[in-house]
Amino acid sequence: MERLQKVIANSGYTSRRKAEELIKNGYVYVNGKLITELGTKVNSNDEIMVEGVNLNKISKKEYYMLNKPRGYICSLDDEKGRNIVTELIDTKERIYPVGRLDYDTTGLLILTNDGNLANILMHPSNDITKTYIAKLEGILTMEEYFRLKDGIVIDGVKCVPKKVKIRKKTLETNTCMVEISIVEGRNHIIKKLFASVNHSVIKLKRESFAFLSVKNLKSKEYRELTREEVKKLYALKK
Repeated sequence: MERLQKVIANSGYTSRRKAEELIKNGYVYVNGKLITELGTKVNSNDEIMVEGVNLNKISKKEYYMLNKPRGYICSLDDEKGRNIVTELIDTKERIYPVGRLDYDTTGLLILTNDGNLANILMHPSNDITKTYIAKLEGILTMEEYFRLKDGIVIDGVKCVPKKVKIRKKTLETNTCMVEISIVEGRNHIIKKLFASVNHSVIKLKRESFAFLSVKNLKSKEYRELTREEVKKLYALKK
């Protein structure tokens, strides 16, 4: 038995938060009965209808890797009318992004309608490495470099990067490019790490997620993940 909102989210229909809203607002039926109470538990044999859609008939799982451009948000919709990443994928399935990249952050983003895989990729216990390239305002000093390497307390929790590497220093523009790899996914964590050593992030790109790399995709380009890649992602669960 699992909570209804979790089952809806795992089906790929919508996020768990949105599923909770749909339940409370009277859009969800289980075995023909209206359900408005959060925490209701269901099993695999129950028929679940959400906004008239039978979740039991949602069976095709899709997996995509996108090179997210600037100016797109990681959401299924937006009240402000901004561009959303799902618009870039040509599919009839209701897919959603795994985790988030900021509006102005570019790079590798996984989108799917497989809630089980999404949970694996986002759960902190699985220690999945994400690598970013950050263009910083100012030149990172060796003292600052070692502070980052040793780990920095962000919002009360210490974050220790897996890797920090200075790729390039440009004295003329007083900027530098830094490669940084982390396993956690807290909001704005990369920007907060560099802010803690007094550097603003001018540009930020996620180059890799686990073993996947975005290097062969141009901005806005995407491709489906292979069956072997999906299996390897599932194997990341600890």
